[in-house]
Parts: sequence; C-alpha cells; structure tokens
Amino acid sequence: MVALSVLDLCFVTSQTPPRQALAHSIALAKYADQLGYQRYWLAEHHSLPSVASSVPEIMIGQIAAVTKSIRVGSGGVMLTNHAPLLVAERFKMLEALFPGRIDLGLGRAPGTDQVTAYALRRLLEERPGDDFLERLQELILWESREFPPNHPFNNVYAMPSDAPLPPIWLLGSSGYSAELSAMMGTGYAFAHHFSDYDGVSALMSYRQNFKPSGWRGDPYAIACVAAIIADSDQEADRLASSWDLNWLRRRRGELLPYPSPQEAMSYPYSAEERRRLEAHRERLFVGAPQTVKQRLEAFIAATKADEIMVTSPIFDHEARLHSYALLANAWGLKSAP
Repeated sequence: MVALSVLDLCFVTSQTPPRQALAHSIALAKYADQLGYQRYWLAEHHSLPSVASSVPEIMIGQIAAVTKSIRVGSGGVMLTNHAPLLVAERFKMLEALFPGRIDLGLGRAPGTDQVTAYALRRLLEERPGDDFLERLQELILWESREFPPNHPFNNVYAMPSDAPLPPIWLLGSSGYSAELSAMMGTGYAFAHHFSDYDGVSALMSYRQNFKPSGWRGDPYAIACVAAIIADSDQEADRLASSWDLNWLRRRRGELLPYPSPQEAMSYPYSAEERRRLEAHRERLFVGAPQTVKQRLEAFIAATKADEIMVTSPIFDHEARLHSYALLANAWGLKSAP
C-alpha cells in the first residue's frame, strides 16, 4: 500500500475565523502524526476568504515543533512571489531546526489574483513573462554554490550555511511541471484536487522522462486528491455538498468563506449548475471508507502514484479529523485506531 499524506489549506468557514482555522491546522497535524501519515504540507494562498494559509514557512515551523515523526513541508511555496535567496534561507533554517523532516514544495502560480500578486511583488525587480525556471535555477545555485566565476553572489551565503536545502518537489496541475520535474530530477506532486488536466498523462510523463540528479536517483510522484470520508456514503455526500458550492462560487469569481452543508444543500442550483457539479464530483473521492479506498486503489493503479496526499475540505473540524482517521484505518496505517 502506498503512503498517505495530508495537504492542508487551513480552511476558513462561515463559522471558523482565520485564527481558529490556524489552530485547527495544528491540531489536525498532531492527529495526522499520531495516525501514521507520511507528510503534512501547507499551501500558500493570498487574499482568499476561505483559506488562512498564506505563509507556509511559519506554519511548518509551528507544526514541526509539536509533532514527532511526520515530515512537514510546503505544498507549496509560490516561487514567483519570493526572492530565491529568501526561500533558501527560510528552508535551510527549518532544516537546521528539524533535520530530516522538512520538504520544500515549489509552485509556479502566484496563489492568488493578479492584483494581489502585484501587491506582493510591486517593490521587487520586475521581470516580464514566466521567470519560474530562472528563479528555480538560482535557488539551486544557492545550494550548489556553482555561480560563474566573478559572479557577485559568490560572496553571499544562504544562512545557516551548514544546513542543506530540504528535498525539492515541483508542484503542478499540467504537463509542464511534470516535464520540468523529470528534467531537473526532483520529486513531483500533481494537483489532481483542482486540475482539469489528465493525471495519468502527467504522472506517466514525469516517470518516463525522469533524469537522476543530486536531488533524487529515482522518480517519485505524489498525487494530491480531495477526499471526504464519513461513516456512510450518504453522510459523506452531505459533507461534500460544501465543496460543491465552494467550487461553483470560485468558478464564478465569488470568494467567500467555506459554506456549511446546510447552506450548500439549500442553495437554489440551476439545472446546468447541477450538471457541472455532477461532472466535477467524478474527480472527488467521496464516501464511506471502503468506497473511497477502492476508488483510490483504482486511481493508483492507473497513475502509478508513489504516494497519495489528501486534502479533506470539510466544514466541521471534528468531521475532518474523523475523515482522516477513517481513511487511515481503512488504509492500514500502523498507528491508526
């Protein structure tokens, strides 16, 4: 059985303000550690009323400090928002404090709208076009120290200099990041939970084109999925109604806190909206433990994923904890109840 991990967005709901959402994330991370999950990754999003996770590095340090064995990382740091030297320093610092337990996941998107992205970067050097690859190469150079002779950065060091960068993972929702991960020889995480791109194609492309590097000798692919598990298929379907309404609102540009099942089930959907929601539900893993386990096993067989990372967008905190416990139990994790 492949490993199970957690992707956390720190969900802000209509009844859970952002500060409480952050506290819930720390509680969930401690529980996931006890259950035997492999990793706990935190996202970077900005100016989203439904997501409190804006600075994953801070949450990584807080969570690593209160857990024992689970790896903690970013899913991911949006590299276009940050100077590569800052990313190197922050994650070398985390690695120095929690050696062998930190992951550095990197994304290309800004994690927000264009106005907020401008506010994040407006005092930085402006670089036209997609400069993700340039930033990634510079980040790696801070670790390898292979700047060209006489380059001014040869006299600058990412501190603490005696701590290595954690393992690098490239995140993606299309074929580009799969190809880049393979070329760079890094781990790869595919965002199946929100991407419309074919996950089988992305993960197979990564595996087939992988080139060993100083980061990894063999390919390793994580598939990030949205899964909602409850004691019955009916209860899981009720909990997933919140995700339905949230997804529909996001598609229409309506940015609101995560809705309750009661609000979602009373919403007056049109026939076309219901059709779109039904099609979208095919990408979710919703149901009782065995229902979800069987679907995940089929998904793993098709994608050849080495690991499944689960985000559980559930309105109620206790129901979210229960969802992860049910999946851990069905999966046979060593510490699951």
